[in-house]
Amino acid sequence: MPAASRRVRVTTSSPSATEALGRRLGARLRAGDVVALVGPLGAGKTVLARGIAEGAGARGGIASPSFVIVREYPGPVRVYHADLYRLEGAAEVAELGLDELAAQGILIVEWADRAGALLPGPAIRVVCDFAEGETARVFTVEAPPALAERMADLGER
Repeated sequence: MPAASRRVRVTTSSPSATEALGRRLGARLRAGDVVALVGPLGAGKTVLARGIAEGAGARGGIASPSFVIVREYPGPVRVYHADLYRLEGAAEVAELGLDELAAQGILIVEWADRAGALLPGPAIRVVCDFAEGETARVFTVEAPPALAERMADLGER
């Protein structure tokens, strides 16, 4: 019987709780994994990405790649953090070589919906959104069948 995809929904109450969720997710990643972050501006994508990179063992100050588009972090597995917010069109996304980055380590992509078919897969998709309260966020993690088992108990602390 083939594995089923997995969907986990987690609500966090603060940026530190969002980072902790990211660290739990990042600790489950392996070279070749892709995490696609989608959601509106301010919904916690960068905070979650910072936690994911830390959980995956990335070293150095994890910062938003908004102006440089892709940041690379050393660690046990190289982590690439891309932010597609400022890109316009498939040609600019194609120039990044996302598939090559994913083949070299772990790839985290903010505004991943802008990559369309250029996003390497299968990807763990995380929908980031606002919840009640000023700092509360809700994250829906959707793992494809090939990665679903590693996402078990993700929401538990």
